[in-house]
Amino acid sequence: MIAARAPAWRRVFGTWPNALITLACVALLAWLLPPLLRWAIVDATWAGTARDCQAAPGGACWAFIRAKFWFSVFGLYPADERWRPALMLIIFAAMVGLSSIRALWSRRLVVGWAAAAAAMFMLMRGGILGLPAVETRNWGGITVTVFIAVFGVAAGYPLAILLALGRRARLPVVRGLATAVIEGVRGVPLISLVFMAAVMFPLFLPSGVDIDQLFRIQAAYTIFSAAYLAEVMRGGLQALDRGQYEAARSLGLRYWPMMRLVVLPQALRITVPAQVGTFIALFKDTTLVIIAGIFDFFTTLKAALGDSDWLGFTVEAYVYAAVVYFVLCFAMSRYSRRLEAPRGAARS
Repeated sequence: MIAARAPAWRRVFGTWPNALITLACVALLAWLLPPLLRWAIVDATWAGTARDCQAAPGGACWAFIRAKFWFSVFGLYPADERWRPALMLIIFAAMVGLSSIRALWSRRLVVGWAAAAAAMFMLMRGGILGLPAVETRNWGGITVTVFIAVFGVAAGYPLAILLALGRRARLPVVRGLATAVIEGVRGVPLISLVFMAAVMFPLFLPSGVDIDQLFRIQAAYTIFSAAYLAEVMRGGLQALDRGQYEAARSLGLRYWPMMRLVVLPQALRITVPAQVGTFIALFKDTTLVIIAGIFDFFTTLKAALGDSDWLGFTVEAYVYAAVVYFVLCFAMSRYSRRLEAPRGAARS
């Protein structure tokens, strides 16, 4: 017979150490929350100019966030063309929503993602279908963060699978090459790869040949994400019971059908938590593109702080950035829970 679970108050006050820790936490919250709420809500300035904020009794200046909100989303993208990055974000959100429906998981969804990625790129870049071309140096804000993270992970994911399989291959040449790529990329920080792509790589190109800087950064980010995801996937391949391989071979499946139908679906599923952790880390690492002069969401906010009309509101900008990153990363972690749960299982 399973014992009944103890009530919550017994878990927090059941013993003297638990009771002391609980009381200490309550006292800390009672000390911190009132001034924090007073600064963030009660005394805050929600609209107006910088002078209105300076005249306020010490509260937060959320008027600064309102004034710089669209700049933090689109950066220097031309104002009359901002519907294009806005549509890109809508397409991305729609595809994420469709991907959360298990009934739609099929090859059509993969094709849909490929078509959506092409549409998002064409919208941002322009130069076709009557859309004016917009140079990547004018891209910025959350659109650049989403663009680099989505395209980097999307392109790096299949490469990561190949690297993970290559590192477990029987052929020494294939295994050696995959190991060299994985360990070589994981052995250096991302900022060094970004620097090489932005500064050093153009020096090796023939005269007259130029590759857009954002695309060079995107390639470095893709290789970096592939190397880290490959190790996560290799762990899933090693964790899979050997009987699964033997059962697939007993059915007469060759190597690639066995991997596609039996091994990889199980290996990728059991590594979902580690994959999402890697995705979240890579998403936050997009801030490193500032060394190439590309303004992502966080860097755009820092640039907004340099506006002479809005000086001195650093705390509000960092709080706003923290909230945005938390919401996006928390959404990714919750989405991973849906992927982990078996079909038909209840979701928490």
